[in-house]
Amino acid sequence: MDRQARVKNRAPAPVQISAEQLIREASERQEHHKVGPTIKIHDAEEYQSHLRDRRKHFEDNIRYRREHIGNWVKYARFEEDNREFERARSVFERALEVDNRNPELWLRYAEFEMRNEFVNRARNVLDRAVQLLPRVDFLWYKYAYMEEMVGDIPKCRTVFDRWMEWMPDDNAWMSYARFEGRGGHWDEAKGIMRRYANTYPSARSFLRFAKWAEYEAKDVALARTVYESALVELEPEESRKARVFSRFAAFEERQSEFDRARVIYKHAAKLFHLGQERAEPAMDDDEDVSEWELDKRKELYQQYIAFEKKRGDRAGIEDIVLTGQRAEYEKRVAADPTDYDAWFEYAKLEDENEASSSSSSDSDGTGNKVREVYERAIANIPPNQTEKQYWKRYIYLWIYYALYEEMQRKDLDRASKVYDACLDLIPHASFSFSKIWINAAKLHVRRRDLASARKLLGRAVGMCGKEKIFTEYIALELALGEVDRCRALYTNYLKAMPHNCRAWSKYADLEKSVGETDRCRAIYELAVSQTALDMPEMLWKNYIDFEIDEGEGTKARALYERLLEKTGHVKVWISYAQFEGTEVGSGVAKGRDIFQRAHDRMKDAGLKEERVLLLDAWRVFEKARGDAASLAKVDSMLPRRVKRKRMRTDEISGAELGYEEYFDYHFPGDDDAGASNLKILEMAAKWKQAQAAEESSSSSSSEDSDSDSSDDDGD
Repeated sequence: MDRQARVKNRAPAPVQISAEQLIREASERQEHHKVGPTIKIHDAEEYQSHLRDRRKHFEDNIRYRREHIGNWVKYARFEEDNREFERARSVFERALEVDNRNPELWLRYAEFEMRNEFVNRARNVLDRAVQLLPRVDFLWYKYAYMEEMVGDIPKCRTVFDRWMEWMPDDNAWMSYARFEGRGGHWDEAKGIMRRYANTYPSARSFLRFAKWAEYEAKDVALARTVYESALVELEPEESRKARVFSRFAAFEERQSEFDRARVIYKHAAKLFHLGQERAEPAMDDDEDVSEWELDKRKELYQQYIAFEKKRGDRAGIEDIVLTGQRAEYEKRVAADPTDYDAWFEYAKLEDENEASSSSSSDSDGTGNKVREVYERAIANIPPNQTEKQYWKRYIYLWIYYALYEEMQRKDLDRASKVYDACLDLIPHASFSFSKIWINAAKLHVRRRDLASARKLLGRAVGMCGKEKIFTEYIALELALGEVDRCRALYTNYLKAMPHNCRAWSKYADLEKSVGETDRCRAIYELAVSQTALDMPEMLWKNYIDFEIDEGEGTKARALYERLLEKTGHVKVWISYAQFEGTEVGSGVAKGRDIFQRAHDRMKDAGLKEERVLLLDAWRVFEKARGDAASLAKVDSMLPRRVKRKRMRTDEISGAELGYEEYFDYHFPGDDDAGASNLKILEMAAKWKQAQAAEESSSSSSSEDSDSDSSDDDGD
């Protein structure tokens, strides 16, 4: 678990604390040490009296808490400080009578003898201690350490031998071997480590033996022998552990034996099925592998990858990485066969591997793997046959499969079969996919099989009937120059979708492009006569632009008038007026009349914002084509923007929600409800200006009189 502290607020604290303040507070809070009274002894009699008092104090403490070893140790320490060694020994012996199985007490007793250089007595104490408590390791450590410090090597070896008879833990054996190594007796040290490995035949003991042989004994051959023995002599549950192979391979790599290390890694990969999630070898069929061992195997696999990256070639590295990625994807698709994103990534992995190894001899096998992945993926049909949303990702598997066959394998026939199989699989009675029909038809075109492409698109029109099918089919025939086929397709298109203004416009553009002006005009007339259209404004605009491009100003003007009968939108009026100001139109005067008509009609309808837009366009028109007088007339018609308040009500309940401010426009000459208020405001503003003028004139006259009086005084 992540225990790292996380700072939520990095802003500085409002109260900053200095180092001086910290030191001062620490000094103030420090408890003062209470010094005991100083005892001054002047003669031997006083000294003996002091000793009696202290001994009585210690004896009282012992009587009060006899089992408390600290009182005994303090008592003995007091006697030692006063050089009363016999009394100190007596205290320790009395304490041992109370608790002779306390290893700490034996250790304090031995350290007392050692501090005062009573080596034999210390040896006797430690000998008694290890006989009584042979499983307490630190007593043996202290015993061996003392013998080594005094230079008695045979006795130290004897102590270790006595200790080894009790089969202590690993550190005891390592201490014995290191003791022999410090003395230069490497043969004896190796013998001790062999005894240790035979006593504890486990992976831990062999690995520690090998590490000791490599780093301390500097015997590479012995270390290699130990590693090999671990793989051969130990039981399967011990030898077939990931850390054994990891240490052995790392050892060979340190010795620059890269081929041997690679062999070890490959053997481990084969044994443990490295790279596969939670894969277990045959020997683990009857028993469970711990999570710790699985983690170690993952670490071994990562170590193998790092080794190949440093020491191996490109093919070896890619093979290792690819094996792990395949195992990951296999796990994902096994958990959820309809996880199409996993199938996409899996197929992409195999495709990239094929591209990288296209020059090698096994490229055909790699291609078979890609096909196998796609075949397995498309076999997982969505369970719901009526909802299209479950098929959207699945259909792209077929598309990618066909593109792979066409682009990578250059097999157009197989790609066509892929599309045919997909079309047979889709439930067209419930839904269909136009992209499949279109891609399949384009593939037939690339195969130069126009008959099959036309036949397929004809089926698509009948079974799918989407707008994209028609547009792609028409684009194909238009690219081939088949205008009559395009007209027939547009006819079917408009029969299926008579409300589609884009289709009408495209049909008219086709006739215009081939010079059929009358047919184009007839198509537009038929289009605008439809009762329901999705974008009529676009259709009318294209019709009017067509007549303008043809130079038919009268017909364009008639279209504007027909359009104004259907809608009085301000943009239509602006476009109409601007048209009249062009060369095709009747001139600037006619355009000005259109603007005036539009203004009067919007004024009668009370459309203020539309009037503002119209006047802005009219002003731009006059700037470009009019004179100063006409521009001044338009400027005089521009409104004044005022801020007002109105009650806001709830749309559902009709309850009043309070007042809100909004901007309104006041046009000159309009007699609306707010005109009187505006006049009052104008009069108030004029009165305020007049008052300000009077005050300024009175102040100037007073200054003149003051200056005259000052001149008289000077005279």
